[in-house]
Amino acid sequence: MPVIHKSTIKAARQSERRAQRNRAVLSSVKNIVKKVLAAVESKDAAVAKTALREATAALSKARSKGIFRRNTVSRRVSRLAARVNSLSVKA
Repeated sequence: MPVIHKSTIKAARQSERRAQRNRAVLSSVKNIVKKVLAAVESKDAAVAKTALREATAALSKARSKGIFRRNTVSRRVSRLAARVNSLSVKA
């Protein structure tokens, strides 16, 4: 029978809570990004710009919580901004 320390049990509880929190934030970020992509798909520049602002804030907040790495956030924001900006160039 392995020895299970109190600290191991506590670490497992903490890990589970963090995983749930990270999953919730990740899910909300994905939904916000989908909103931007849907606006780009429907070629609605005004909605896309406001959704991009919201997505940028959500991604940055997730970065500060340690869910994403800095370069990942930069890359995602850059790609979303390029798509949104392509709408205004065409119009």
